[in-house]
Amino acid sequence: MRNTAGKPRDLVARRLAVAFGLLIALFVLVGAGAMITALAAGRVHHRVITQLEPVVRQNVHVRSQANRMHHAVRNYLLTGDRAELSIYRRARDVPFATLAAAGRNATGTTRRNLADQGRQLRAYVRVADQQAKTSPDSAAVPALTKEGSRRFAAFEATNSRLDAHLAADVEQGENWADEVLQGSVVGIGILLTAGGALAVFAAVRTIRALTRPLENTARALDRLASGDHLARAPEQGPEEIRAVARSMNALADESDRLRTIEQERTKLARTARTVGVSIRERLDVDQLLDTACAGIGEGLEADHAFVLLTEEDSPVVHTARAWSAGAGLLPPQEQPLPPVPLEVVRDHYRRGTAWCHNDLPGVLAEGSPLPEAPGSFGKGGLPQDARAAAERLGLVSVLVIPVGVGDEPFGALFLARSRRDRPWLPVEIEIAESMAAGVGRALHTALLYEKETRLVEKLRALDKAKSDFLSTVSHELRTPLTSIVGYIELLKDEETGPLTPAQLRMLDVVDRNANRLRALIEDLLTLSRIESGAFGSKKEAIDLCRLVASAADAIRPAADAACVVLETYCPSVPLVLEADSDQLDRVLMNLLSNAVKFTPKGGKVTVRADAQDGEAVLSVSDTGIGIPANEREKLFQRFFRASNATDAAIPGTGLGLTIVRTIVANHGGGMQVESEEGRGTTFTARLPIAVADEAAASS
Repeated sequence: MRNTAGKPRDLVARRLAVAFGLLIALFVLVGAGAMITALAAGRVHHRVITQLEPVVRQNVHVRSQANRMHHAVRNYLLTGDRAELSIYRRARDVPFATLAAAGRNATGTTRRNLADQGRQLRAYVRVADQQAKTSPDSAAVPALTKEGSRRFAAFEATNSRLDAHLAADVEQGENWADEVLQGSVVGIGILLTAGGALAVFAAVRTIRALTRPLENTARALDRLASGDHLARAPEQGPEEIRAVARSMNALADESDRLRTIEQERTKLARTARTVGVSIRERLDVDQLLDTACAGIGEGLEADHAFVLLTEEDSPVVHTARAWSAGAGLLPPQEQPLPPVPLEVVRDHYRRGTAWCHNDLPGVLAEGSPLPEAPGSFGKGGLPQDARAAAERLGLVSVLVIPVGVGDEPFGALFLARSRRDRPWLPVEIEIAESMAAGVGRALHTALLYEKETRLVEKLRALDKAKSDFLSTVSHELRTPLTSIVGYIELLKDEETGPLTPAQLRMLDVVDRNANRLRALIEDLLTLSRIESGAFGSKKEAIDLCRLVASAADAIRPAADAACVVLETYCPSVPLVLEADSDQLDRVLMNLLSNAVKFTPKGGKVTVRADAQDGEAVLSVSDTGIGIPANEREKLFQRFFRASNATDAAIPGTGLGLTIVRTIVANHGGGMQVESEEGRGTTFTARLPIAVADEAAASS
């Protein structure tokens, strides 16, 4: 086997074959030398028998086959018998094979003579081949016959000289037999010494040729395994070992390439995470677009980055943000890209994959459609204004990724580079698609947040208008209501004249409804102050037990009129709170009035105040209509009234409990409610105790 330069390939098998062949040859020669030492005379005869005599026989055989060829050609030319040509062709190559066999056993003059015979015989065969192709009656036959005879005569002369030379060699060999016998002993010793040395040399050389490259390769593998990625095996030694070293180096190079790709992927992924976090932190659409365009452009080392956004009822998609590596974010009036047809963006979004081309100038120069581009760009190419913009910016490698959520696109992310040595790599395209997906989700969230913000602002404006209206109306109603209540009191004083029983009953009705209206107005004003943030408390040390007793006394006439039993339970020691007495009194009055109002005739309302775990626990229980289970969560909402109360036509505004919870919360406490429809309700307020009972403290 040979390499491309024509030199024999250095193979392990060849080296081993040479080494072992040499060793075998040396052992054979040593054995032959020993035999020659024992049979010196036989060696000479052996030479004669195995070397000279075979050559003699082969030389005679060559002459015989040559004569056969010569006679066959001459007979053909004389008789025209083509059977002679068959004899010629069968015998034509035999002499050359015999000469080659004789040459392998011949040396010196004999080999040269055999070589001369081969050349002369080939020269004759060339003429004989012409004779064989010539018709016997051809005019060229005499000349060819003469030339053939001349060349055959030269061959015969050379063959005869070899016969004479071989005969002389045989005679000389017999004469030298005695000399060979004497010198054979010395020759065997020399042969043993030289053969042993040569065998050792060949073995050592072969071992070194194999072991050193293998050791170098093993050391390189150990270095690679220990983390030295620069280690490479030297390509030395036989071809097989060099092939192993090349394969190992190729694997190391591929590992380096994959490691570089993975490092690039890790770096880009880290950049993508950073940009993604920055994008997700932005709920403002403009800030999000600025961050996305600049962050992705810088993170992916683009020369230009553009964000294209669709617009409602617009057939084209405009550039919303533009960024360049040299100038950063560009102002709106300097957007360098023309609008893109909406159908191109929609087709691209339906495909769901990025479009990339790393030789845009080549396509533009040909004026052909963009390969695999979406929409009309892939069928008819870029419009003239887009071609001009691409040439003006010097775009070479472009990457376009659709952006959207759901079925409709928001637009596209367009990235470009102006350097031919920086095409878009698959790992960069993968990261860019991930970034674009993040931009789509963040943009969707930002747009929803923007809509929600506008809606909340509208709701706040409406709520403020409502609160202002309630406050204004409440103030406006308060003044005439005060006059009505005052004149009712004047009429009842009898200074204006006596009133009939019927008139007094009518005044009582007017007075009662005026007080209800005044309570509603007070609730509305309180609610307005709560919503505007003007609701405050003037706290001081108060006794909760006294407030309970006072509120019970105030509500007892209403309870007696409704035939409802009112019971109070308070500890013998004061429950001192740091609180606003008017507001807590309002809590008690609202809870008690509700309990009496929603408790049917013969029912019972119970008020309890006690201390538990450092807190004052105030509870108001009734045996009234209760609250449906599915409506308890809405109980403290403004204007909410339970469905069973509405069905029973029990009057109320639905503001009392809202005010109660707000007051309790302002005092650092909390409200709980337990109710069972048809069996009653218990409201419990927990308030912090400010000062312990003095009597309990002294004891």
